[in-house]
Amino acid sequence: MDVLSYLPALAGGLMIGTAAALMLWLEGRIAGISGIVGGLLQRTQGDATWRIAFLLGLIASPLLLMLFTGQRAQVHATVSPSMLVLAGLLVGFGTRLGSGCTSGHGVCGLARRSPRSLVAVATFIATGALTVYFMRHLGGGLR
Repeated sequence: MDVLSYLPALAGGLMIGTAAALMLWLEGRIAGISGIVGGLLQRTQGDATWRIAFLLGLIASPLLLMLFTGQRAQVHATVSPSMLVLAGLLVGFGTRLGSGCTSGHGVCGLARRSPRSLVAVATFIATGALTVYFMRHLGGGLR
C-alpha cells in the first residue's frame, strides 16, 4: 500500500472529528450515536428535530458518496444475517451498559479527556480483540 491509499481514511477521520467538535462547540452536545438515538426514543419534548436531522445526515452520507463519485459504499459481511442481528443487539446492549458508544466515548470523550471514556474505549478494544481471537481460533475458524 502506498501513502495515497490512506487519504480517504484520513479525510473521513478529519470530517468526523470536525463534525464532533462543531456539535460540541455550537450546540453543547456530544455526537454519540447511541445517546442521540436513545434520546429520540425517549421522546424528550422539543428535542427530536436535531436528533432526526443528525440521523438523516448519517443515512444520506452513502447516498451523497454515490451521487458525487458514482461509487457505492462497499460492505462485505462474512457472517449470516442472524449473526448480524445478534451482533447488533449485543452492541445495543453494550452501549446502554457502557453509557455510550464508540463515537461518544472514543471520539468525543477521549477528546475531552474523560477518564470514564478512556476506560470504556479500553474495554471496547479489549472485548473486540478477545471476540476476534475466540471466533477465529476457538469458534471453528469463523471469519
